[in-house]
Amino acid sequence: MTTTAVETNRADQNPAGVIPADLDTAVVKPADAKPAGINHTGSDYAGVKRTAAPTKRTAPSSKAEPALAQFPDFPPRDDMMNTRHLHDVGHQPALRLHLGHPDTTVVLGEVPVAWDVPAGRLGVRIPDLLVAFNIRHAQVLTQKGYSILEQGKPPDFVLEVASDHTSKKDELAKWNDYAAYGVAEYWLFDPDWGLRYARGLTGWTLVQGRYESIPIHESAPDQYYGYSAALGLYVCWEHGAIRWYDTAAGYLLTHDEERSGRIAERNGRIAERDGRIAERSSRIAAEAARDAAVSEVQILRDEIARLRAATESAGTESD
Repeated sequence: MTTTAVETNRADQNPAGVIPADLDTAVVKPADAKPAGINHTGSDYAGVKRTAAPTKRTAPSSKAEPALAQFPDFPPRDDMMNTRHLHDVGHQPALRLHLGHPDTTVVLGEVPVAWDVPAGRLGVRIPDLLVAFNIRHAQVLTQKGYSILEQGKPPDFVLEVASDHTSKKDELAKWNDYAAYGVAEYWLFDPDWGLRYARGLTGWTLVQGRYESIPIHESAPDQYYGYSAALGLYVCWEHGAIRWYDTAAGYLLTHDEERSGRIAERNGRIAERDGRIAERSSRIAAEAARDAAVSEVQILRDEIARLRAATESAGTESD
């Protein structure tokens, strides 16, 4: 199938040097966190050098640790975009099931991310979807957030779903912040193509501390896709819905698709059972018909024998 690359270069998708305007929520880097290897031009903080997720995911070494500090509580979002487009339909659970390794892999929505566990809400980002490999999953749950310093690495994948409240921050301030964190891939998804973001699907990969656009292709009307090297999957925008596509397994199934598959499987078993019943009924009917025919033949033979005997008896009496 011929695909068409979608142009993604534009000024506000490459806001190098833009300082987040919302300083109350901007990333604040702790003084003792000075990872080398990335200089984010135009910003007063450095990111974490990206390392590719290894194919084999091993659990971090377990050591006795003191009681873990927790992230502060954050009020829930009221726009329901994450719930509607990722969780309720089953895309987030499907991704978690596909990636596996539940002890060392995090696939969570609306989990706070910061350099370290903050005392307040300053310097924290809360992505709609976060994926991280080779980390301590239980610690994320215990701390109610993702501390880059304590986990020893940044998240591997972050996705934001467009909303009326956060779309501008997603394209500018968070673009800078996630690059500074060292997040390997950052994606934006707008179910209403172009209503809140410039495009329905946009992705970036971190290269030497700067985000570079991931090619987005059009496969059919209202169907677009780009490849996520972090996930090893295609991220798809199809008729306003997000989809994950694996070249070996196909689409990761939503709740409705799994339910439909189970119903179809059950209906198939019922049809197979009904077919066996019909076949047995036909066999029984055929055997009954055969038995009836045999009985009829026997009756006729008996009648012929009786008539022959009667004829012979009559002839004898005549003689």
